[in-house]
Amino acid sequence: MSDATQDGPMLAADGRPLKRSLARALRAQKLRALMLIAPLLIFILVTFIAPIVDMLFRSVENQIVSETLPRTVVALDEWDPSDVPEDDVYAALALDFYAATERREHTRLGSRLNYETTGMSSLFRKTGRGVDDIGEIYTDQFVDLNERWEDPLFWLPLVSDSGWLSSRPAEGEDRPLSLFRIDAEFEASFPRAAEAYETFARTIQQTDGDDPAEEEPWHLVYAALYHDLMAIHESGAGAEGLGRFDGPVFVEALEAVPGFETQSYRAAFEDIDEDWLDLEVWGTIEAFSDPFTAGYFLSSVDLQLTPQGIEAQPEDQRLYLLLFWRTLFMSGVITISCILLGYPIAYLLSNLPTRTSNLLLILVLLPFWTSLLVRTSAWKVLLQQQGVINDILVWIGLVADDSRLALINNQTGTIIAMTHILLPFMILPMFSVMKTIPPSYVRAAKSLGATNWTAFWRVYFPQSIPGIGAGCILVFILAIGYYITPELVGGRTGTFISNRIAFHISSSLNWGLAAALGSILLAVVLVLYWLYDRIVGIDNVKLG
Repeated sequence: MSDATQDGPMLAADGRPLKRSLARALRAQKLRALMLIAPLLIFILVTFIAPIVDMLFRSVENQIVSETLPRTVVALDEWDPSDVPEDDVYAALALDFYAATERREHTRLGSRLNYETTGMSSLFRKTGRGVDDIGEIYTDQFVDLNERWEDPLFWLPLVSDSGWLSSRPAEGEDRPLSLFRIDAEFEASFPRAAEAYETFARTIQQTDGDDPAEEEPWHLVYAALYHDLMAIHESGAGAEGLGRFDGPVFVEALEAVPGFETQSYRAAFEDIDEDWLDLEVWGTIEAFSDPFTAGYFLSSVDLQLTPQGIEAQPEDQRLYLLLFWRTLFMSGVITISCILLGYPIAYLLSNLPTRTSNLLLILVLLPFWTSLLVRTSAWKVLLQQQGVINDILVWIGLVADDSRLALINNQTGTIIAMTHILLPFMILPMFSVMKTIPPSYVRAAKSLGATNWTAFWRVYFPQSIPGIGAGCILVFILAIGYYITPELVGGRTGTFISNRIAFHISSSLNWGLAAALGSILLAVVLVLYWLYDRIVGIDNVKLG
């Protein structure tokens, strides 16, 4: 590096300005640091941050209703919740249900809505089995009128866009068929039939790879065509209302439809199941039609979203607030138990000669060498009424043989087992902090006249608080999310909210509610962490 010149900036050894060279060296240093931590950063993003973001998204995501029943959701915008929907809503539901049944998505939607209203799952399954019959009465009458109506090749040139028709692979040509497009003129003349046929053609293409030229249209297409022809008939336009579709087959149908036997969509759904006239069913669909919902979070705090607004759950279904309170209470009791049991042990270890304390420290770490499942199972043996602990209490006369203590399958069992399992997480931070406290402080206090208790309480204990704080954070956060031990020894009254989350993930498959419960648990931990920082100060937490 050269010295400063009188005529220009200070230069580096390579002749470049010193400021620029230093900036480039700093950037290179930062880039090397970033490259060094990149594997850990990517690992944390993939295994920690991404699952949390996914959990938060799932707790409010509700796109299944609007994606499975898109036309029904739009039709319900004008619905008066005090009365059964109009027939147009049932018509939209019929077309949505046809497509959903073909894609086998109606059962998944029924299971989702069953979380909100009991019976929705069976209703959707039953409707899926019967929806194919809706509109059959019109199919029969069109075919009786002219057998060409049941020929797929008769429909194809009428309803297909000319560009799509010309793009169809020739016979023997191995080329995929492009997605069906409806003819614009047919859509203008017969809007309901055009929508029904387009839905039919695209659904069978995307679901099973079938060709619309080889499949007879759904019954619902004939029902939609009937309503379009009736609209033309009632307008008085006659054959001119058919546009370019004024061939003899359509003219014949136009003249015949006023005499057709009819069936409303509402009556068709009523025939399948009378629950389709239940306002609660429609209210549930309407209430959860938005792509995002607060319903999962409301259920997590024993509330529910109804067409009338937010209401409390029935008393016999209120569960989660109790579980949250029980989880926090028992986690607090376990943390306090660990402090009371762990503090004397940490104090003893920190004041023994190093050789002896290291030997005893192995006993503290010994449980880590054993499987958590084995340790928990051992407590099941020890705590049962005919177990070792009750036998000892009876043998020394503290408990009568016919009044053995209930130590398992309740909160007592959970607290005892989890205190034992989490105790090392309290001892180790306290021990590491106590080892740094100079013994000369206590000796100085005693030399100035303090009693043993005063020297401990006024001098030693305040310096060990950072270790207690670190142990409390570790134990409490671990306890609040524990699953295996409460599941095995907690019984009905000793389980945590984490057990309910596991139930919804693995058994009920209500992942949205499980995500909402997990999000609330995460928020509670963050709030407690913030309170600890405000009251005690996170800077006072030390591990050594």
